[in-house]
Amino acid sequence: MAAAPAGPGPHRRTVLTAALAALAPLAAAGCADRERRAPAPGPQPAARDTLVMVIAHAEKPYAGATGEDDEGNEDPGFLAGRGRRRAEELHRLFGPAHGAPLPRPAALLATGGPQSAPARCRQTLAPLATALRIPVQDRFALGAETDAARAALAASAPVLLCWEPAGIPRLVHALGAHGVRGLPAAWPDRSDLVWTLTRSHGNWTFRELPQHLLPGDA
Repeated sequence: MAAAPAGPGPHRRTVLTAALAALAPLAAAGCADRERRAPAPGPQPAARDTLVMVIAHAEKPYAGATGEDDEGNEDPGFLAGRGRRRAEELHRLFGPAHGAPLPRPAALLATGGPQSAPARCRQTLAPLATALRIPVQDRFALGAETDAARAALAASAPVLLCWEPAGIPRLVHALGAHGVRGLPAAWPDRSDLVWTLTRSHGNWTFRELPQHLLPGDA
């Protein structure tokens, strides 16, 4: 009969025990690391309340006409004369003076970026930025509405966004406010409106307000 295989000798058992003891802290550390990376159980914190106000840029030149840049030079990529007057009056709507119908913005964002040739949104907000002594953030080009919305939601409220009309539906969608009752599917062909989007306890509400800044405003 063949003899049964002999078990590990005393020296071999000692080496194996020492190896297992050395690996135990590494295994425990790996488990702890996985626990740290795992999502915390329970409900996640709700999105904080905010107020985002949206306007389109002020009036641009009619077809065949030209606007003026900041030095008074004719340029079709800038505002028409009426648009410049509207920009100069925005402080009455959002300004620092007591009694302004809308709250003073804590942050100003405008369509811009290196690929954006027209400067109408930045030009629309420039006089207000001077009155409020806060900068206009214009690093977001048309098409970068997701990045602009992320910046708006991270900024101190209230936030005022001046955006190219074609991109405003995408901007609202990126904010998470699409589908709110009463919200138009597209920005009307007007420069004398303000959309206010208010998030309270995770829910958005919408209002459309007239500016009433210039003769002829609705």
